[in-house]
Amino acid sequence: MAVEEIKPSLLITLYKLIEVGAYPDEVIFTTTELAKLLGASQQTASRHLIELEKMGLIRRVKLGRRESIKITGNGVEHLESMFLTLTRAFEMKKTETVFEGTLFSGLGEGAYYINQEGYKRQFIGKLGFQPYPGTLNLRVREEDREEVRLLEASPFVLIEGFTNGGRSFGPAKCYLSKLASSVEGAIIAPVRTHYSGDVVELISPKFLRKELNLKDGDTVKVTAFSSAFQKASASQK
Repeated sequence: MAVEEIKPSLLITLYKLIEVGAYPDEVIFTTTELAKLLGASQQTASRHLIELEKMGLIRRVKLGRRESIKITGNGVEHLESMFLTLTRAFEMKKTETVFEGTLFSGLGEGAYYINQEGYKRQFIGKLGFQPYPGTLNLRVREEDREEVRLLEASPFVLIEGFTNGGRSFGPAKCYLSKLASSVEGAIIAPVRTHYSGDVVELISPKFLRKELNLKDGDTVKVTAFSSAFQKASASQK
């Protein structure tokens, strides 16, 4: 499940709210008090609360001049994502992640995006291969999902966005991978979304369904590497 990213300033406000106990309980503030907590103006604090509420990240109840504020489950997801990113950045102990997933058919849009020249040039230059037009979709088994979430918080290979014919194509992050312990590939995900770790998409120079004799429902083992591992390996050559 993907959640839309929010502006860094709003994320900081969300962090400050959880810092003072707005999850799992509620806190009672005036916007002036919140502004002092943020080191911002009262107008800024008020605007942040309005935006966070519209996005479904907090719930507010007016109590005269004060208001009761509580972070929702969606808000906690954003903070968990930030926590995972910081955890991986400071610890950086694991350079590879191994998980298994079940193959399923997607909507068939992968081939259109993979074939875009603006992406293909970068795949060749940054990943070292030109992908087969299409993606392999895996539903990660439940016990591996936390591992995949941690991988998404680790250093990645950036595929930059571009514009073609008036249409914008967004940036993506990639992690070089091996499928079934031998076939070259990469996990690919949009930069501006976070995932709960339940689904991943993979690209490869091979037609993976044919190369590995796969069909929907089959289990596939994936070993994914962070870009920190890739840089370390390159420096040792």
